[in-house]
Amino acid sequence: MNSIYKYPLKCCLVLLSRFNLLYVLKSLAILAMAVGWVVTSAQTVEGVVLGPGRVGIQAANIYVNSSEVHTHSNEIGQFTLSPVSPGDTLYVSSLGYISRAVTLSTEHFEKSMTIVLEDQLYDLNQVVITDNYSPLEQIARIDLTTNPVNSSQQILRRMPGLFIGQHAGGGKAEQIFLRGFDIDHGTDISIKVDGMPVNMVSHAHGQGYSDLHFLIPETIDRIDFGKGPYQASEGNFATAGYVGFRTKDYLEQSMIGLEVGKFNTVRMLGMLDLLNGLDRHDAYVAFENIQTDGPFESPQAFSRVNLLLKYGVELSDSDRLTFSGSYFQSRWDASGQIPQRAVDQGLITRFGAIDDTEGGQTGRTNFQLEYTWAINSRNFIRSLVYLSKYDFELYSNFTFFLEDPENGDQIKQHESRILAGLESRFFNDSYWGDMSISSEVGVGIRVDNELSHTLNRKTTLESLALGTVHETNMFAYARSRFDLGQVSITPGLRLDHFTFQYVDELAANYTSLSTSQAILSPKLDITYSPGEHWRHYLNMGKGFHSNDSRSIVVSDDRILPAVYGVDLGTIWKPLPRLVFNAATWYLYSEQEFVYVGDAGIVEPGGRSQRWGVDAGVRIQFNDWLYFDTDVNYTYARSLDEEAGQDYIPLAPDLTSTGGLSLNHSNGFSGGIHYRFIADRPANEDYSLIAEGYFVTDANINYEWKNWTVGISVENLFNTEWNEAQFATESRLQDEAEPVEEIHFTP
Repeated sequence: MNSIYKYPLKCCLVLLSRFNLLYVLKSLAILAMAVGWVVTSAQTVEGVVLGPGRVGIQAANIYVNSSEVHTHSNEIGQFTLSPVSPGDTLYVSSLGYISRAVTLSTEHFEKSMTIVLEDQLYDLNQVVITDNYSPLEQIARIDLTTNPVNSSQQILRRMPGLFIGQHAGGGKAEQIFLRGFDIDHGTDISIKVDGMPVNMVSHAHGQGYSDLHFLIPETIDRIDFGKGPYQASEGNFATAGYVGFRTKDYLEQSMIGLEVGKFNTVRMLGMLDLLNGLDRHDAYVAFENIQTDGPFESPQAFSRVNLLLKYGVELSDSDRLTFSGSYFQSRWDASGQIPQRAVDQGLITRFGAIDDTEGGQTGRTNFQLEYTWAINSRNFIRSLVYLSKYDFELYSNFTFFLEDPENGDQIKQHESRILAGLESRFFNDSYWGDMSISSEVGVGIRVDNELSHTLNRKTTLESLALGTVHETNMFAYARSRFDLGQVSITPGLRLDHFTFQYVDELAANYTSLSTSQAILSPKLDITYSPGEHWRHYLNMGKGFHSNDSRSIVVSDDRILPAVYGVDLGTIWKPLPRLVFNAATWYLYSEQEFVYVGDAGIVEPGGRSQRWGVDAGVRIQFNDWLYFDTDVNYTYARSLDEEAGQDYIPLAPDLTSTGGLSLNHSNGFSGGIHYRFIADRPANEDYSLIAEGYFVTDANINYEWKNWTVGISVENLFNTEWNEAQFATESRLQDEAEPVEEIHFTP
């Protein structure tokens, strides 16, 4: 290992080895709590809402039948309600659980109460608009149960308005589109799993690269998502939005599964409860293996293996320690993007290839330790330590024979890195409002970022970029929500400090280049609730996305360009099983980033602005039939170009998703769902068009005793469509001149 990485990594290892880890976490928790405050009041009842397995239920609604007094549970199920009196009846409900009523006695005011809810089918009637948590986050849980998926990346589609596209054989991270952004693989969306970041800074294939394939879909318990740069707890890349996945803390039952399909596709799944309900202990292991050749004429030979082990223990009535370890390995061959002219001329079919030696392999090993300390029913602290070992190797050929008429233009992108981090958050609830303070100190090590010119994956003809990156991000944030009755105000402030260091291994003499910069990001949310089924909100905030370290230290590129946004929206529940949401929004970006994969550089794209309208409807017709639809319109333009030359390539302007889901008590479940994206510009003057598409998927399942059998059909109506499309200048081997046109993956 290069000496530049030894010292910070050694410091981390020595710290964790010389001190008891629980002592370190609790010390950080006490430090975080020092900046919090606690407010007490008379006539207050305190408690916790738990689900099966005695795991806290987040966002449960607790209210008194005889008054407008209400509250909600926090992330670990705690709640405080005031003012109340003996004899009052508390009603407790949460989406996916049977509601309970509890009549208060004097004993409930003497000690914290525990309320346990049992599972039931999801019902929109339980969604509470006036909750501090977004109802759409609760609704996302319905999609997880009624519309099963076979890919972790498909779960991103549960975020309304988000589209993905795969263009490298299934092993490469998907291309993401949201709010008029071609996010590439993660430049403008923050993605986390159990608090651990998925985005990779200064990645060999693109800034913010987010490979979520290590996440097994069946292990997901809930999804937290938001649009815009308004969440104080989200920092780098959280400009168009953020997505956070939380995996299950326990299994209700063990399961094994087998899926088979066309193109030699086989998926095996296993989820085993290891402790069988042992008191205060939960542990399970999950396994996934996928093999497929895909629909292409040149088989993908795709293979993926996932392993997850998760263990949790209640150290006391107020402390919980959770450990998880995961392993992911994937390899594939790819046909890459093909030029439209090659298909039109009959040189290849839509599922053919110009260079079928593309492909790659990648792997990630994660370790996470989370400690939750419930100080009392008003305060708790959650601390997280994570460590990842990541490897990546990708072979691509975007331009075929443009640069090298003899050998072709295939490139190899390779990196190996260690990512480590530490985060501690303090939560406080009180009658006057609630305050969340979060602090994190992390060290990230990026090693051997390499980009080489290769022939058929074997012969290195020219090294285009080779070096080591060391990047550190320290941050702290604070926010407080002040509830003034019908109006609530939530100001927030976040501070990030970055240090970038790069060593160019191709330089004649050793040179270590470094720079650093900090950014302050204020946030403000205002909500107005004229009634218990209607809420208006105004969100304002500043966010940012960091630049690639290799570009920062060798040029005058912006280091931390900011994004400024505002959302004005409403959520309305006119009927018990009907929810409507709408928002209009605006985003201004100081600097667009365009990654040029075949050159290994990030090019500045200038200033931009976007505005749009989002709208969605959720309807539950009866206990088992559920309908949802979302429509999103965006106007995206560059501010540094002339009119007509100011289109932002691949920025989607009109998208829609939705469908019908059923989950009947007689054992049947399934649904039919669509996704639509309109034509959009492929280049700056809209002379090339990335064609839109409308694709429909369907599935049906039947559960009998301990068995479930089902069938899913992707692209139900056999639509001919292009999942990934780019305006690319390329040259085929027998062409005298290059041609710029649409290159696509079918």
